[in-house]
Amino acid sequence: MEVELRQLRCLVAVIEEGTFTDAAIELRMSQAAVSRNIAALEHSLGVRLVERTTRSISLTSSGEGVLAKARRILSLMADLERDARAGTGHVRIGYAWSALGEHTTEFQRRWAATFAATELHLVRSNTPSAGLRDGTTDLAILRRLPETAAVEHVLIGEEKRYCSMSSDDPLAPKRSVTLAQIAQRAVAMDLRTGSTSLELWPEHGRPQEVIPIHDIEDWLNVIGSGRARGITAESTAHQYRRRGLVYRPVRDAPLVPVYAAWLRKDPPREREQIVELLMGLYR
Repeated sequence: MEVELRQLRCLVAVIEEGTFTDAAIELRMSQAAVSRNIAALEHSLGVRLVERTTRSISLTSSGEGVLAKARRILSLMADLERDARAGTGHVRIGYAWSALGEHTTEFQRRWAATFAATELHLVRSNTPSAGLRDGTTDLAILRRLPETAAVEHVLIGEEKRYCSMSSDDPLAPKRSVTLAQIAQRAVAMDLRTGSTSLELWPEHGRPQEVIPIHDIEDWLNVIGSGRARGITAESTAHQYRRRGLVYRPVRDAPLVPVYAAWLRKDPPREREQIVELLMGLYR
C-alpha cells in the first residue's frame, strides 16, 4: 500500500470545500488532478471513500474513518514542519463553543509569561472532545464531558448560565430570567457538544419544542432570527456578541462546570502547569 500525503490532502479538501472544483481551487490543482488523487487513494486502500452525484458529495462509512485519520496525519505533519522551522514546541488547546470567555486574553498573557518557548494555539473544534480524539488538539476546554474513557479531565472552574434571545424578545427587557420563562418558547440546543440539555428543566416543565443546531454559528443565527431562545455558559455571552441578540442571566439554573481534558494515553508535557494556570483564572 502506497498512500501519499497529497492524496490525503485531496480527500480532506473535497469534504471541507464540498465540491471537487472548490477543492482544486483551494489546493491550487486541476480538478482532474484532485479526482486522480482520490481514485489513487481508494485504489491503494481497496475501499470506496467518496460517493459522488451530480448534486452532492458524501463519505462512505469507510470514508468517514479514513477522513478522521487523514486529518490527524496531516495535523501531525504540520506540527512536525512547524516545530522543525521554529525550533520550539507548541500546544493546541481546543474548545467546542467558546474558549475561556472574559478570561481568554488574560490566559494568553499568562501563557506567554509562563511558557515563553511554547507557542499557544486556540482551536475551535465542534466535536465532543474538542479535537482530542481526532488528534487536532493536545488539551481541551470542555463544558460537557464526552462519553469515553479515553479522555481524562479535571474541573478548573464554573460559570454562570445565560439565556440568549433576540433583542425584541418579550424577555429582553428583564435583568434576569428563569428556566420556566425560557421554556415558553422553542429552545435551540446542540445535543452533541453544547452545555444545555432537556435535563436542565424538571420533567414537567421542559420546552415543548427543541430546535437542534450543529455549531455556535448555527445557534446564533437561529436565535437572532427570533425562532428560538438558547441557554449557554457565561463564556459564550462574553465571546459572541452580535447585533440584535442579547444575553440575560438565568437565576435559577445550576452553574456550568468547566473542565480541562486530555487523552489519557497522550497527555501534554506541561499538563500540570497548564491546569494550574487555568485554575488560577477562575479563583
